[in-house]
Amino acid sequence: MSQPGPAGSGEVTRGVRFHEANAAQRLMRQVGGTRPGAWLFSRLLHRLDLPVMRLSGGRRSVTGTFSGLPMLELTTTGARTGRQRTIPIIGTPDGDRFVLVASNYGSARNPGWYFNLKAHPTCTVGVRGRRWRMDAYEAVGEERERLWALDCSVYPARRRYAVRAGGRPIPVMVLRPSGLE
Repeated sequence: MSQPGPAGSGEVTRGVRFHEANAAQRLMRQVGGTRPGAWLFSRLLHRLDLPVMRLSGGRRSVTGTFSGLPMLELTTTGARTGRQRTIPIIGTPDGDRFVLVASNYGSARNPGWYFNLKAHPTCTVGVRGRRWRMDAYEAVGEERERLWALDCSVYPARRRYAVRAGGRPIPVMVLRPSGLE
């Protein structure tokens, strides 16, 4: 495992904000916010991203390439099964932390990884071929609002997901280097 500090190390911070992405990447992010785009992406992208990430040693993903979004590999422990689960996910950098938004493409339910992190907050994050042990917690209050705004500056479609979620409060999870208070 590498030392703490993945998000602030410059490895994932290049070009993540919406206005910094190129025209094709901005278009992909906008399409992701539409109902048809969200439906397609929710069924397709994770099936492409994880194998590409594994083959490239975590340095590439389909989503990251076409949208410019900051992708990472999140390995959690299953809330019910206790088994390790690895998924590709958007992880917005915030200093030495990552912000994960449990929007689930605007679904009425929280995604499985959210329940996994709530039950077992210690996880592993892979970014561009390096891995870190991290601890998760759910942001609340002002911190949640600040991190929600930060994430929406990267992926504005989250606002549409919040509307489609039908009143479900969308959790914002924070991953920080393990062992820090």
